[in-house]
Amino acid sequence: MKKLFALCLAALMVLSLAACGGSKPAETQAPAAASEAAAPAATEAPAAPAKKWIIASDTVFKPFEYTDASGNFVGIDVDILAAVAADQGFDYELKSLGWDAAIAACQAGQADGMIAGASITEERKASGWIFSDGYYNATQSMTVAADSDITGFDGLKGKDVAVKTGTQGAAYAESLKDQYGFNIVYFEDSPTMYQAVLGGQCVACFEDTPIMQASIKDGGLALKVLDGTANAGGDYGFAIFNADNQELVDMFNAGLANIKANGKYDEILAKYLG
Repeated sequence: MKKLFALCLAALMVLSLAACGGSKPAETQAPAAASEAAAPAATEAPAAPAKKWIIASDTVFKPFEYTDASGNFVGIDVDILAAVAADQGFDYELKSLGWDAAIAACQAGQADGMIAGASITEERKASGWIFSDGYYNATQSMTVAADSDITGFDGLKGKDVAVKTGTQGAAYAESLKDQYGFNIVYFEDSPTMYQAVLGGQCVACFEDTPIMQASIKDGGLALKVLDGTANAGGDYGFAIFNADNQELVDMFNAGLANIKANGKYDEILAKYLG
């Protein structure tokens, strides 16, 4: 009887062990590092390219913008813009379009800003120009042929006077026209205006004083700026025509302040004005 009981007990133990240890071995999990290595790496979205600002300018407004003997577009405006951009770290493309075309390009959204010896005036602000701080103060004067006997505004009565369309020189002449009784002839650029005086089609022209002085000196023009004909003058400013580009004006103002502080601004003026 004891033998039978022992045999039964042994049988039960065998069955119990089979039930617990007879199942298939547990599956092993791959190391986390191996699983991660097998998964494709997530790719980051490419960074958006930095904005390149399109800046419009005049073609000939020496010494602020002009083409030198080597074919390079140079001048005070050109160098100031380059120095400001370097200081502020922005990218730009400068396009020499001409005065009227530069304004039109900005107004049409084809250019972001304009630097072209543009005087800061309330009339321009009212018509949509948004200006930077002033970067150069200039007066406007009257210029005549070197052999002219005209010595002042009184000698203009009944005669034709040349101006460049849309400039402060033109505005100055327009303010004197009725008082001194002269006629105004409009031109699209400064060189053509000068030629009108040199060729005798007009007896005088009105232009920004530093521009006229530089043009006479560097071009050997037979013209003279008349003393006592300058107005009070005003500041030139960098301009935008879309408030969405305010960032560009802010950078220009900050950069201008910095290059004035570190001496770069004076270096640029000395390079072109002596």
